[in-house]
Amino acid sequence: MMTIYDTDGKNLSTLEPGTPLSGNSVWIDLLQPTSDEDRFAEEALGVDIPSRAEMREIEPSNRFYFERGAYFMTASIVYAVESPMPKTTPVTFILSGDRLVTVRYAEPRAFPIYRQRVEKGDAPCGNGSSIMTGLIDAIIHRMADLIERIQDEVERLAQSVFDLRGGMQTRNRRLDVVLKRIGKAGDITARAEDSASSLSRLLLYFTQAAQDRGDDPRIRQRIKAALRDINSLLDHTKFLSQRISFILDATLGMISNEQNQIIKLFSVMAVILLPPTLVASVYGMNFKHMPELEWTYGYPWALGLMVLAALGPIIYFRRKGWI
Repeated sequence: MMTIYDTDGKNLSTLEPGTPLSGNSVWIDLLQPTSDEDRFAEEALGVDIPSRAEMREIEPSNRFYFERGAYFMTASIVYAVESPMPKTTPVTFILSGDRLVTVRYAEPRAFPIYRQRVEKGDAPCGNGSSIMTGLIDAIIHRMADLIERIQDEVERLAQSVFDLRGGMQTRNRRLDVVLKRIGKAGDITARAEDSASSLSRLLLYFTQAAQDRGDDPRIRQRIKAALRDINSLLDHTKFLSQRISFILDATLGMISNEQNQIIKLFSVMAVILLPPTLVASVYGMNFKHMPELEWTYGYPWALGLMVLAALGPIIYFRRKGWI
């Protein structure tokens, strides 16, 4: 779908392929474009629109380059931040003169948010650079919402791990659930960090491109402010990633400690039962001369020896603090 906007933010998407663009058309938004829509944008601007496969390439030379008078910038954008598992998608920004072309194959919420702001007159839409800056600001705000959500989840995870109560069986079940939540939080944080890093590289290139293009100094100041914001978010995602790793290590340590306690219990029980087993083995031997065989209290005597042999290790272990 191709949507065209003019300097007033009006939708001019009724244009048919082959119709020349008007002078005030500043933004061409290509959402899952068809071949005809790609061809229309290429003919209108005299540039080659990258394919979906080319947008997914990670080499800087394929993501940030200058060709035929246009600047091409591609970043991985995180979207669906309210969903249980946010996703990332590559978005390409093409600056050609005063026009901006955006190529994408998903619908990040930042795009309709920016369009609504333009329609209300709260965001500039005078040229491609100002539109691109506004879109990036909206993307950064959405990413900040995601990072705040991750931070809240990390706080809940820390409380779940370090305030565990109940019996061993209950704690084990809760730790299993916490492990899954930690894995999910780590995956979301990795997506956010990858997107923030990608946007940081894009803004660095955009800063240089805006300077080379001679864009308005106010736009360049907005780009630098956006770069500071995204770098701040990037630092925060790295902090959250480290904290998630710490919580994961603590959880695995607690699980290992629970397992060690079980193994310790089995070991202690085996040692406790060894002396009674020895007594039972002695009285189970078929000796010809065994006085207790004809003794009235022989059986109770053997049982008593077994109990005493078991109590001895228990008392010793308790004094050592092993049980």
